[in-house]
Amino acid sequence: MKRIIAIALLLSAGSLSAQTRNIPSVTADKLMARTAAGKDTTYIINFWATWCAPCVAELPQFDVLEQRYKGKKVKVLLVSLDFPDAYPAQLKAYVDKKELKPEVLWLSETDANKFIPKINSAWSGAIPATMILNKARNYNAFLEKTIKDFEVSTMVDDIK
Repeated sequence: MKRIIAIALLLSAGSLSAQTRNIPSVTADKLMARTAAGKDTTYIINFWATWCAPCVAELPQFDVLEQRYKGKKVKVLLVSLDFPDAYPAQLKAYVDKKELKPEVLWLSETDANKFIPKINSAWSGAIPATMILNKARNYNAFLEKTIKDFEVSTMVDDIK
C-alpha cells in the first residue's frame, strides 16, 4: 500500500511539473528581431508585470485574443517587465497559477533608457502597454493603456 501511495505521489508531482512551462528571457533586440523574422505574422505584444494591478486585470483579454486567432498568422506575446529577483521562479509560479495561454517572455534588460527606444521611441515606459505589429503591412500601433480584446481585434482585423 505504501508503495502504491509513493508511486501515486511521484506521478502527480511529475504531472504538476509538466504543467510548468519555460519562460525565456529576451532582450529588446531579440524581441524585435523575432517580430521582423515573422514578416507575414501580426504580433500582439503586451508589456506587463505581476506587480502592476491594471496589467494583471487585463491579462484575460490576451487569453481571449490567443483563442480568437488560434491557427491564424497572429501571435500573442506577453512580455514581463518583472524585476530580476522575480525571474524565473516567481514569474513562472504566477504564470502557472493564472494558467495564461499566450507565450510569456521576460525582458531581461533593466535600463529603460536603452530598451524603450528599441521597442517604440514614443513609449513613456508606462505599463500596461500593447504593441501591434505587422512588418509586411508596415503596421505598428502602440497603446499605452489598458485594453479590451475587441479593441485589439478590430485593429488586427483591419490590417490589410
